Amino acid sequence: MNEPTPGELVIVTGMTGAGRSTAAKELEDLGYFVVDNLPPTLVRDVVRLVDDSRGVDQPIAVVVDVRSGSFFDSLQANRHQQVTGRPTTLLFLDATNDVLVRRQEAARRPHPLQGGGRLLHGLQRERDVMADIRGDADIQLDTSNFNVHQLQDRITELFGTEATTRLKLTVISFGFKYGIPVDADWVADMRFLPNPHWIPELRPQNGRDPEVSAYVLSQPGAAEFLDQYLPVLGTVAAGYLREGKRFMQVAVGCTGGKHRSVAMTEEIAARIRKAGYDVSTAHRDLGRE
Repeated sequence: MNEPTPGELVIVTGMTGAGRSTAAKELEDLGYFVVDNLPPTLVRDVVRLVDDSRGVDQPIAVVVDVRSGSFFDSLQANRHQQVTGRPTTLLFLDATNDVLVRRQEAARRPHPLQGGGRLLHGLQRERDVMADIRGDADIQLDTSNFNVHQLQDRITELFGTEATTRLKLTVISFGFKYGIPVDADWVADMRFLPNPHWIPELRPQNGRDPEVSAYVLSQPGAAEFLDQYLPVLGTVAAGYLREGKRFMQVAVGCTGGKHRSVAMTEEIAARIRKAGYDVSTAHRDLGRE
């Protein structure tokens, strides 16, 4: 058996206000195990713990900043000696002083090296501390002209894979009498279809049973709904990806969440899956009656 390929280790650092937190959040969404504000001397320990608990193929991102001070020397030494055994990328985020000042003032937080002086003095001290590690970075990213979404997109371009950048959809059935799922992005109501509950031989079954599914899908309006609803979901899914959203939940309801919603949930998921999306299903209220 082949050994698992070690996952990447991304070290995120850079100037205060340049977007480290945004980059870390995006890496987490891409499947990285993220540790923020980590002293560089502990990087090796974090890698060992993740290797033991999640496997060596789990990608890791650690965020280190100027508060680590002289510990940066150990970070660079560890990188050059390849002590973690993982492919490592050092990402340095920067921006112009004008932009950094504006962002810090908007956040209403003092600079960690500002002390009793001006914000610009703190930024200059930070640049002095960061000079060596900036020059050693694998990727230097100037975020001066980026908004949050543009920075997220750039991080995805740099570190995303086909598997992590695909939209993940969940189609969930539910019963209106138990309430609409609070985390649903889209809600479809199947109560326009005849209810199998009133057919004695179908009542004890549910929408995953072939007889119930065939009955629901053969009703007037079912095929038309599916033919018109699926393109709408495709349009929305494409827009979600453009906006950096990679999770979408579609809720499909009927009265009790047993027959119609379950059958239509399975059919919608099957069609979306056939179109190439990563889809899972859930039946919130099945078995609840």
